[in-house]
Amino acid sequence: MEITDYNAFDDRMLTRMVVEGDSRAFDNLFTRHRDAIYAMLVKRTGNTDDVEDLMQEAFMKAFLNIGRYNPDYDFGAWICTIAKNTFVDFDRSRRSNALNPSNNLPLDGKCGAAQATIPTPEESIINAQQRAQIDRYISMLPENYRRMFVMRFLDEYSYEEIAEALEMKLGTVKTQIFRVRALMCRMITDGEKADLK
Repeated sequence: MEITDYNAFDDRMLTRMVVEGDSRAFDNLFTRHRDAIYAMLVKRTGNTDDVEDLMQEAFMKAFLNIGRYNPDYDFGAWICTIAKNTFVDFDRSRRSNALNPSNNLPLDGKCGAAQATIPTPEESIINAQQRAQIDRYISMLPENYRRMFVMRFLDEYSYEEIAEALEMKLGTVKTQIFRVRALMCRMITDGEKADLK
């Protein structure tokens, strides 16, 4: 069995390998940029309590959207922007809930995202390949985790919206999303061999 030395590849090549289905290349990207993202998030949050969650969420979003990454730009800057936006969403939700807990939008009032630019044919193929891989991993998740993953990472519901929709306690939702995020990260890293417990 041939062992690949991922350290020999630059970020651009690693992202191409991820798009082509090599999830271990993404693990190497995570390792390569983890410390910088961690330091940035600690600086923004002012503590370490929420940083691991924010990091996992940022890297999960990067994996889900890697087909949109433009290799003409620096990958580190791209993942940093995702992490900053993840923090901004987290901070906005935290402030909104602190000021007025009843201020959350009802699920039926959730606005759709702005339309993205039309992808090129090459981007469409890459996105389809990436989505097929993600769909395969999602289908392998236990039912309760699958529902949580889709709501949080694909439909982009807040923790509070998920708790309301599923009639669950907020703490339970956060715990289960932490678990499904960790499980999905293992699946991305280990492929279909991942332990689904």
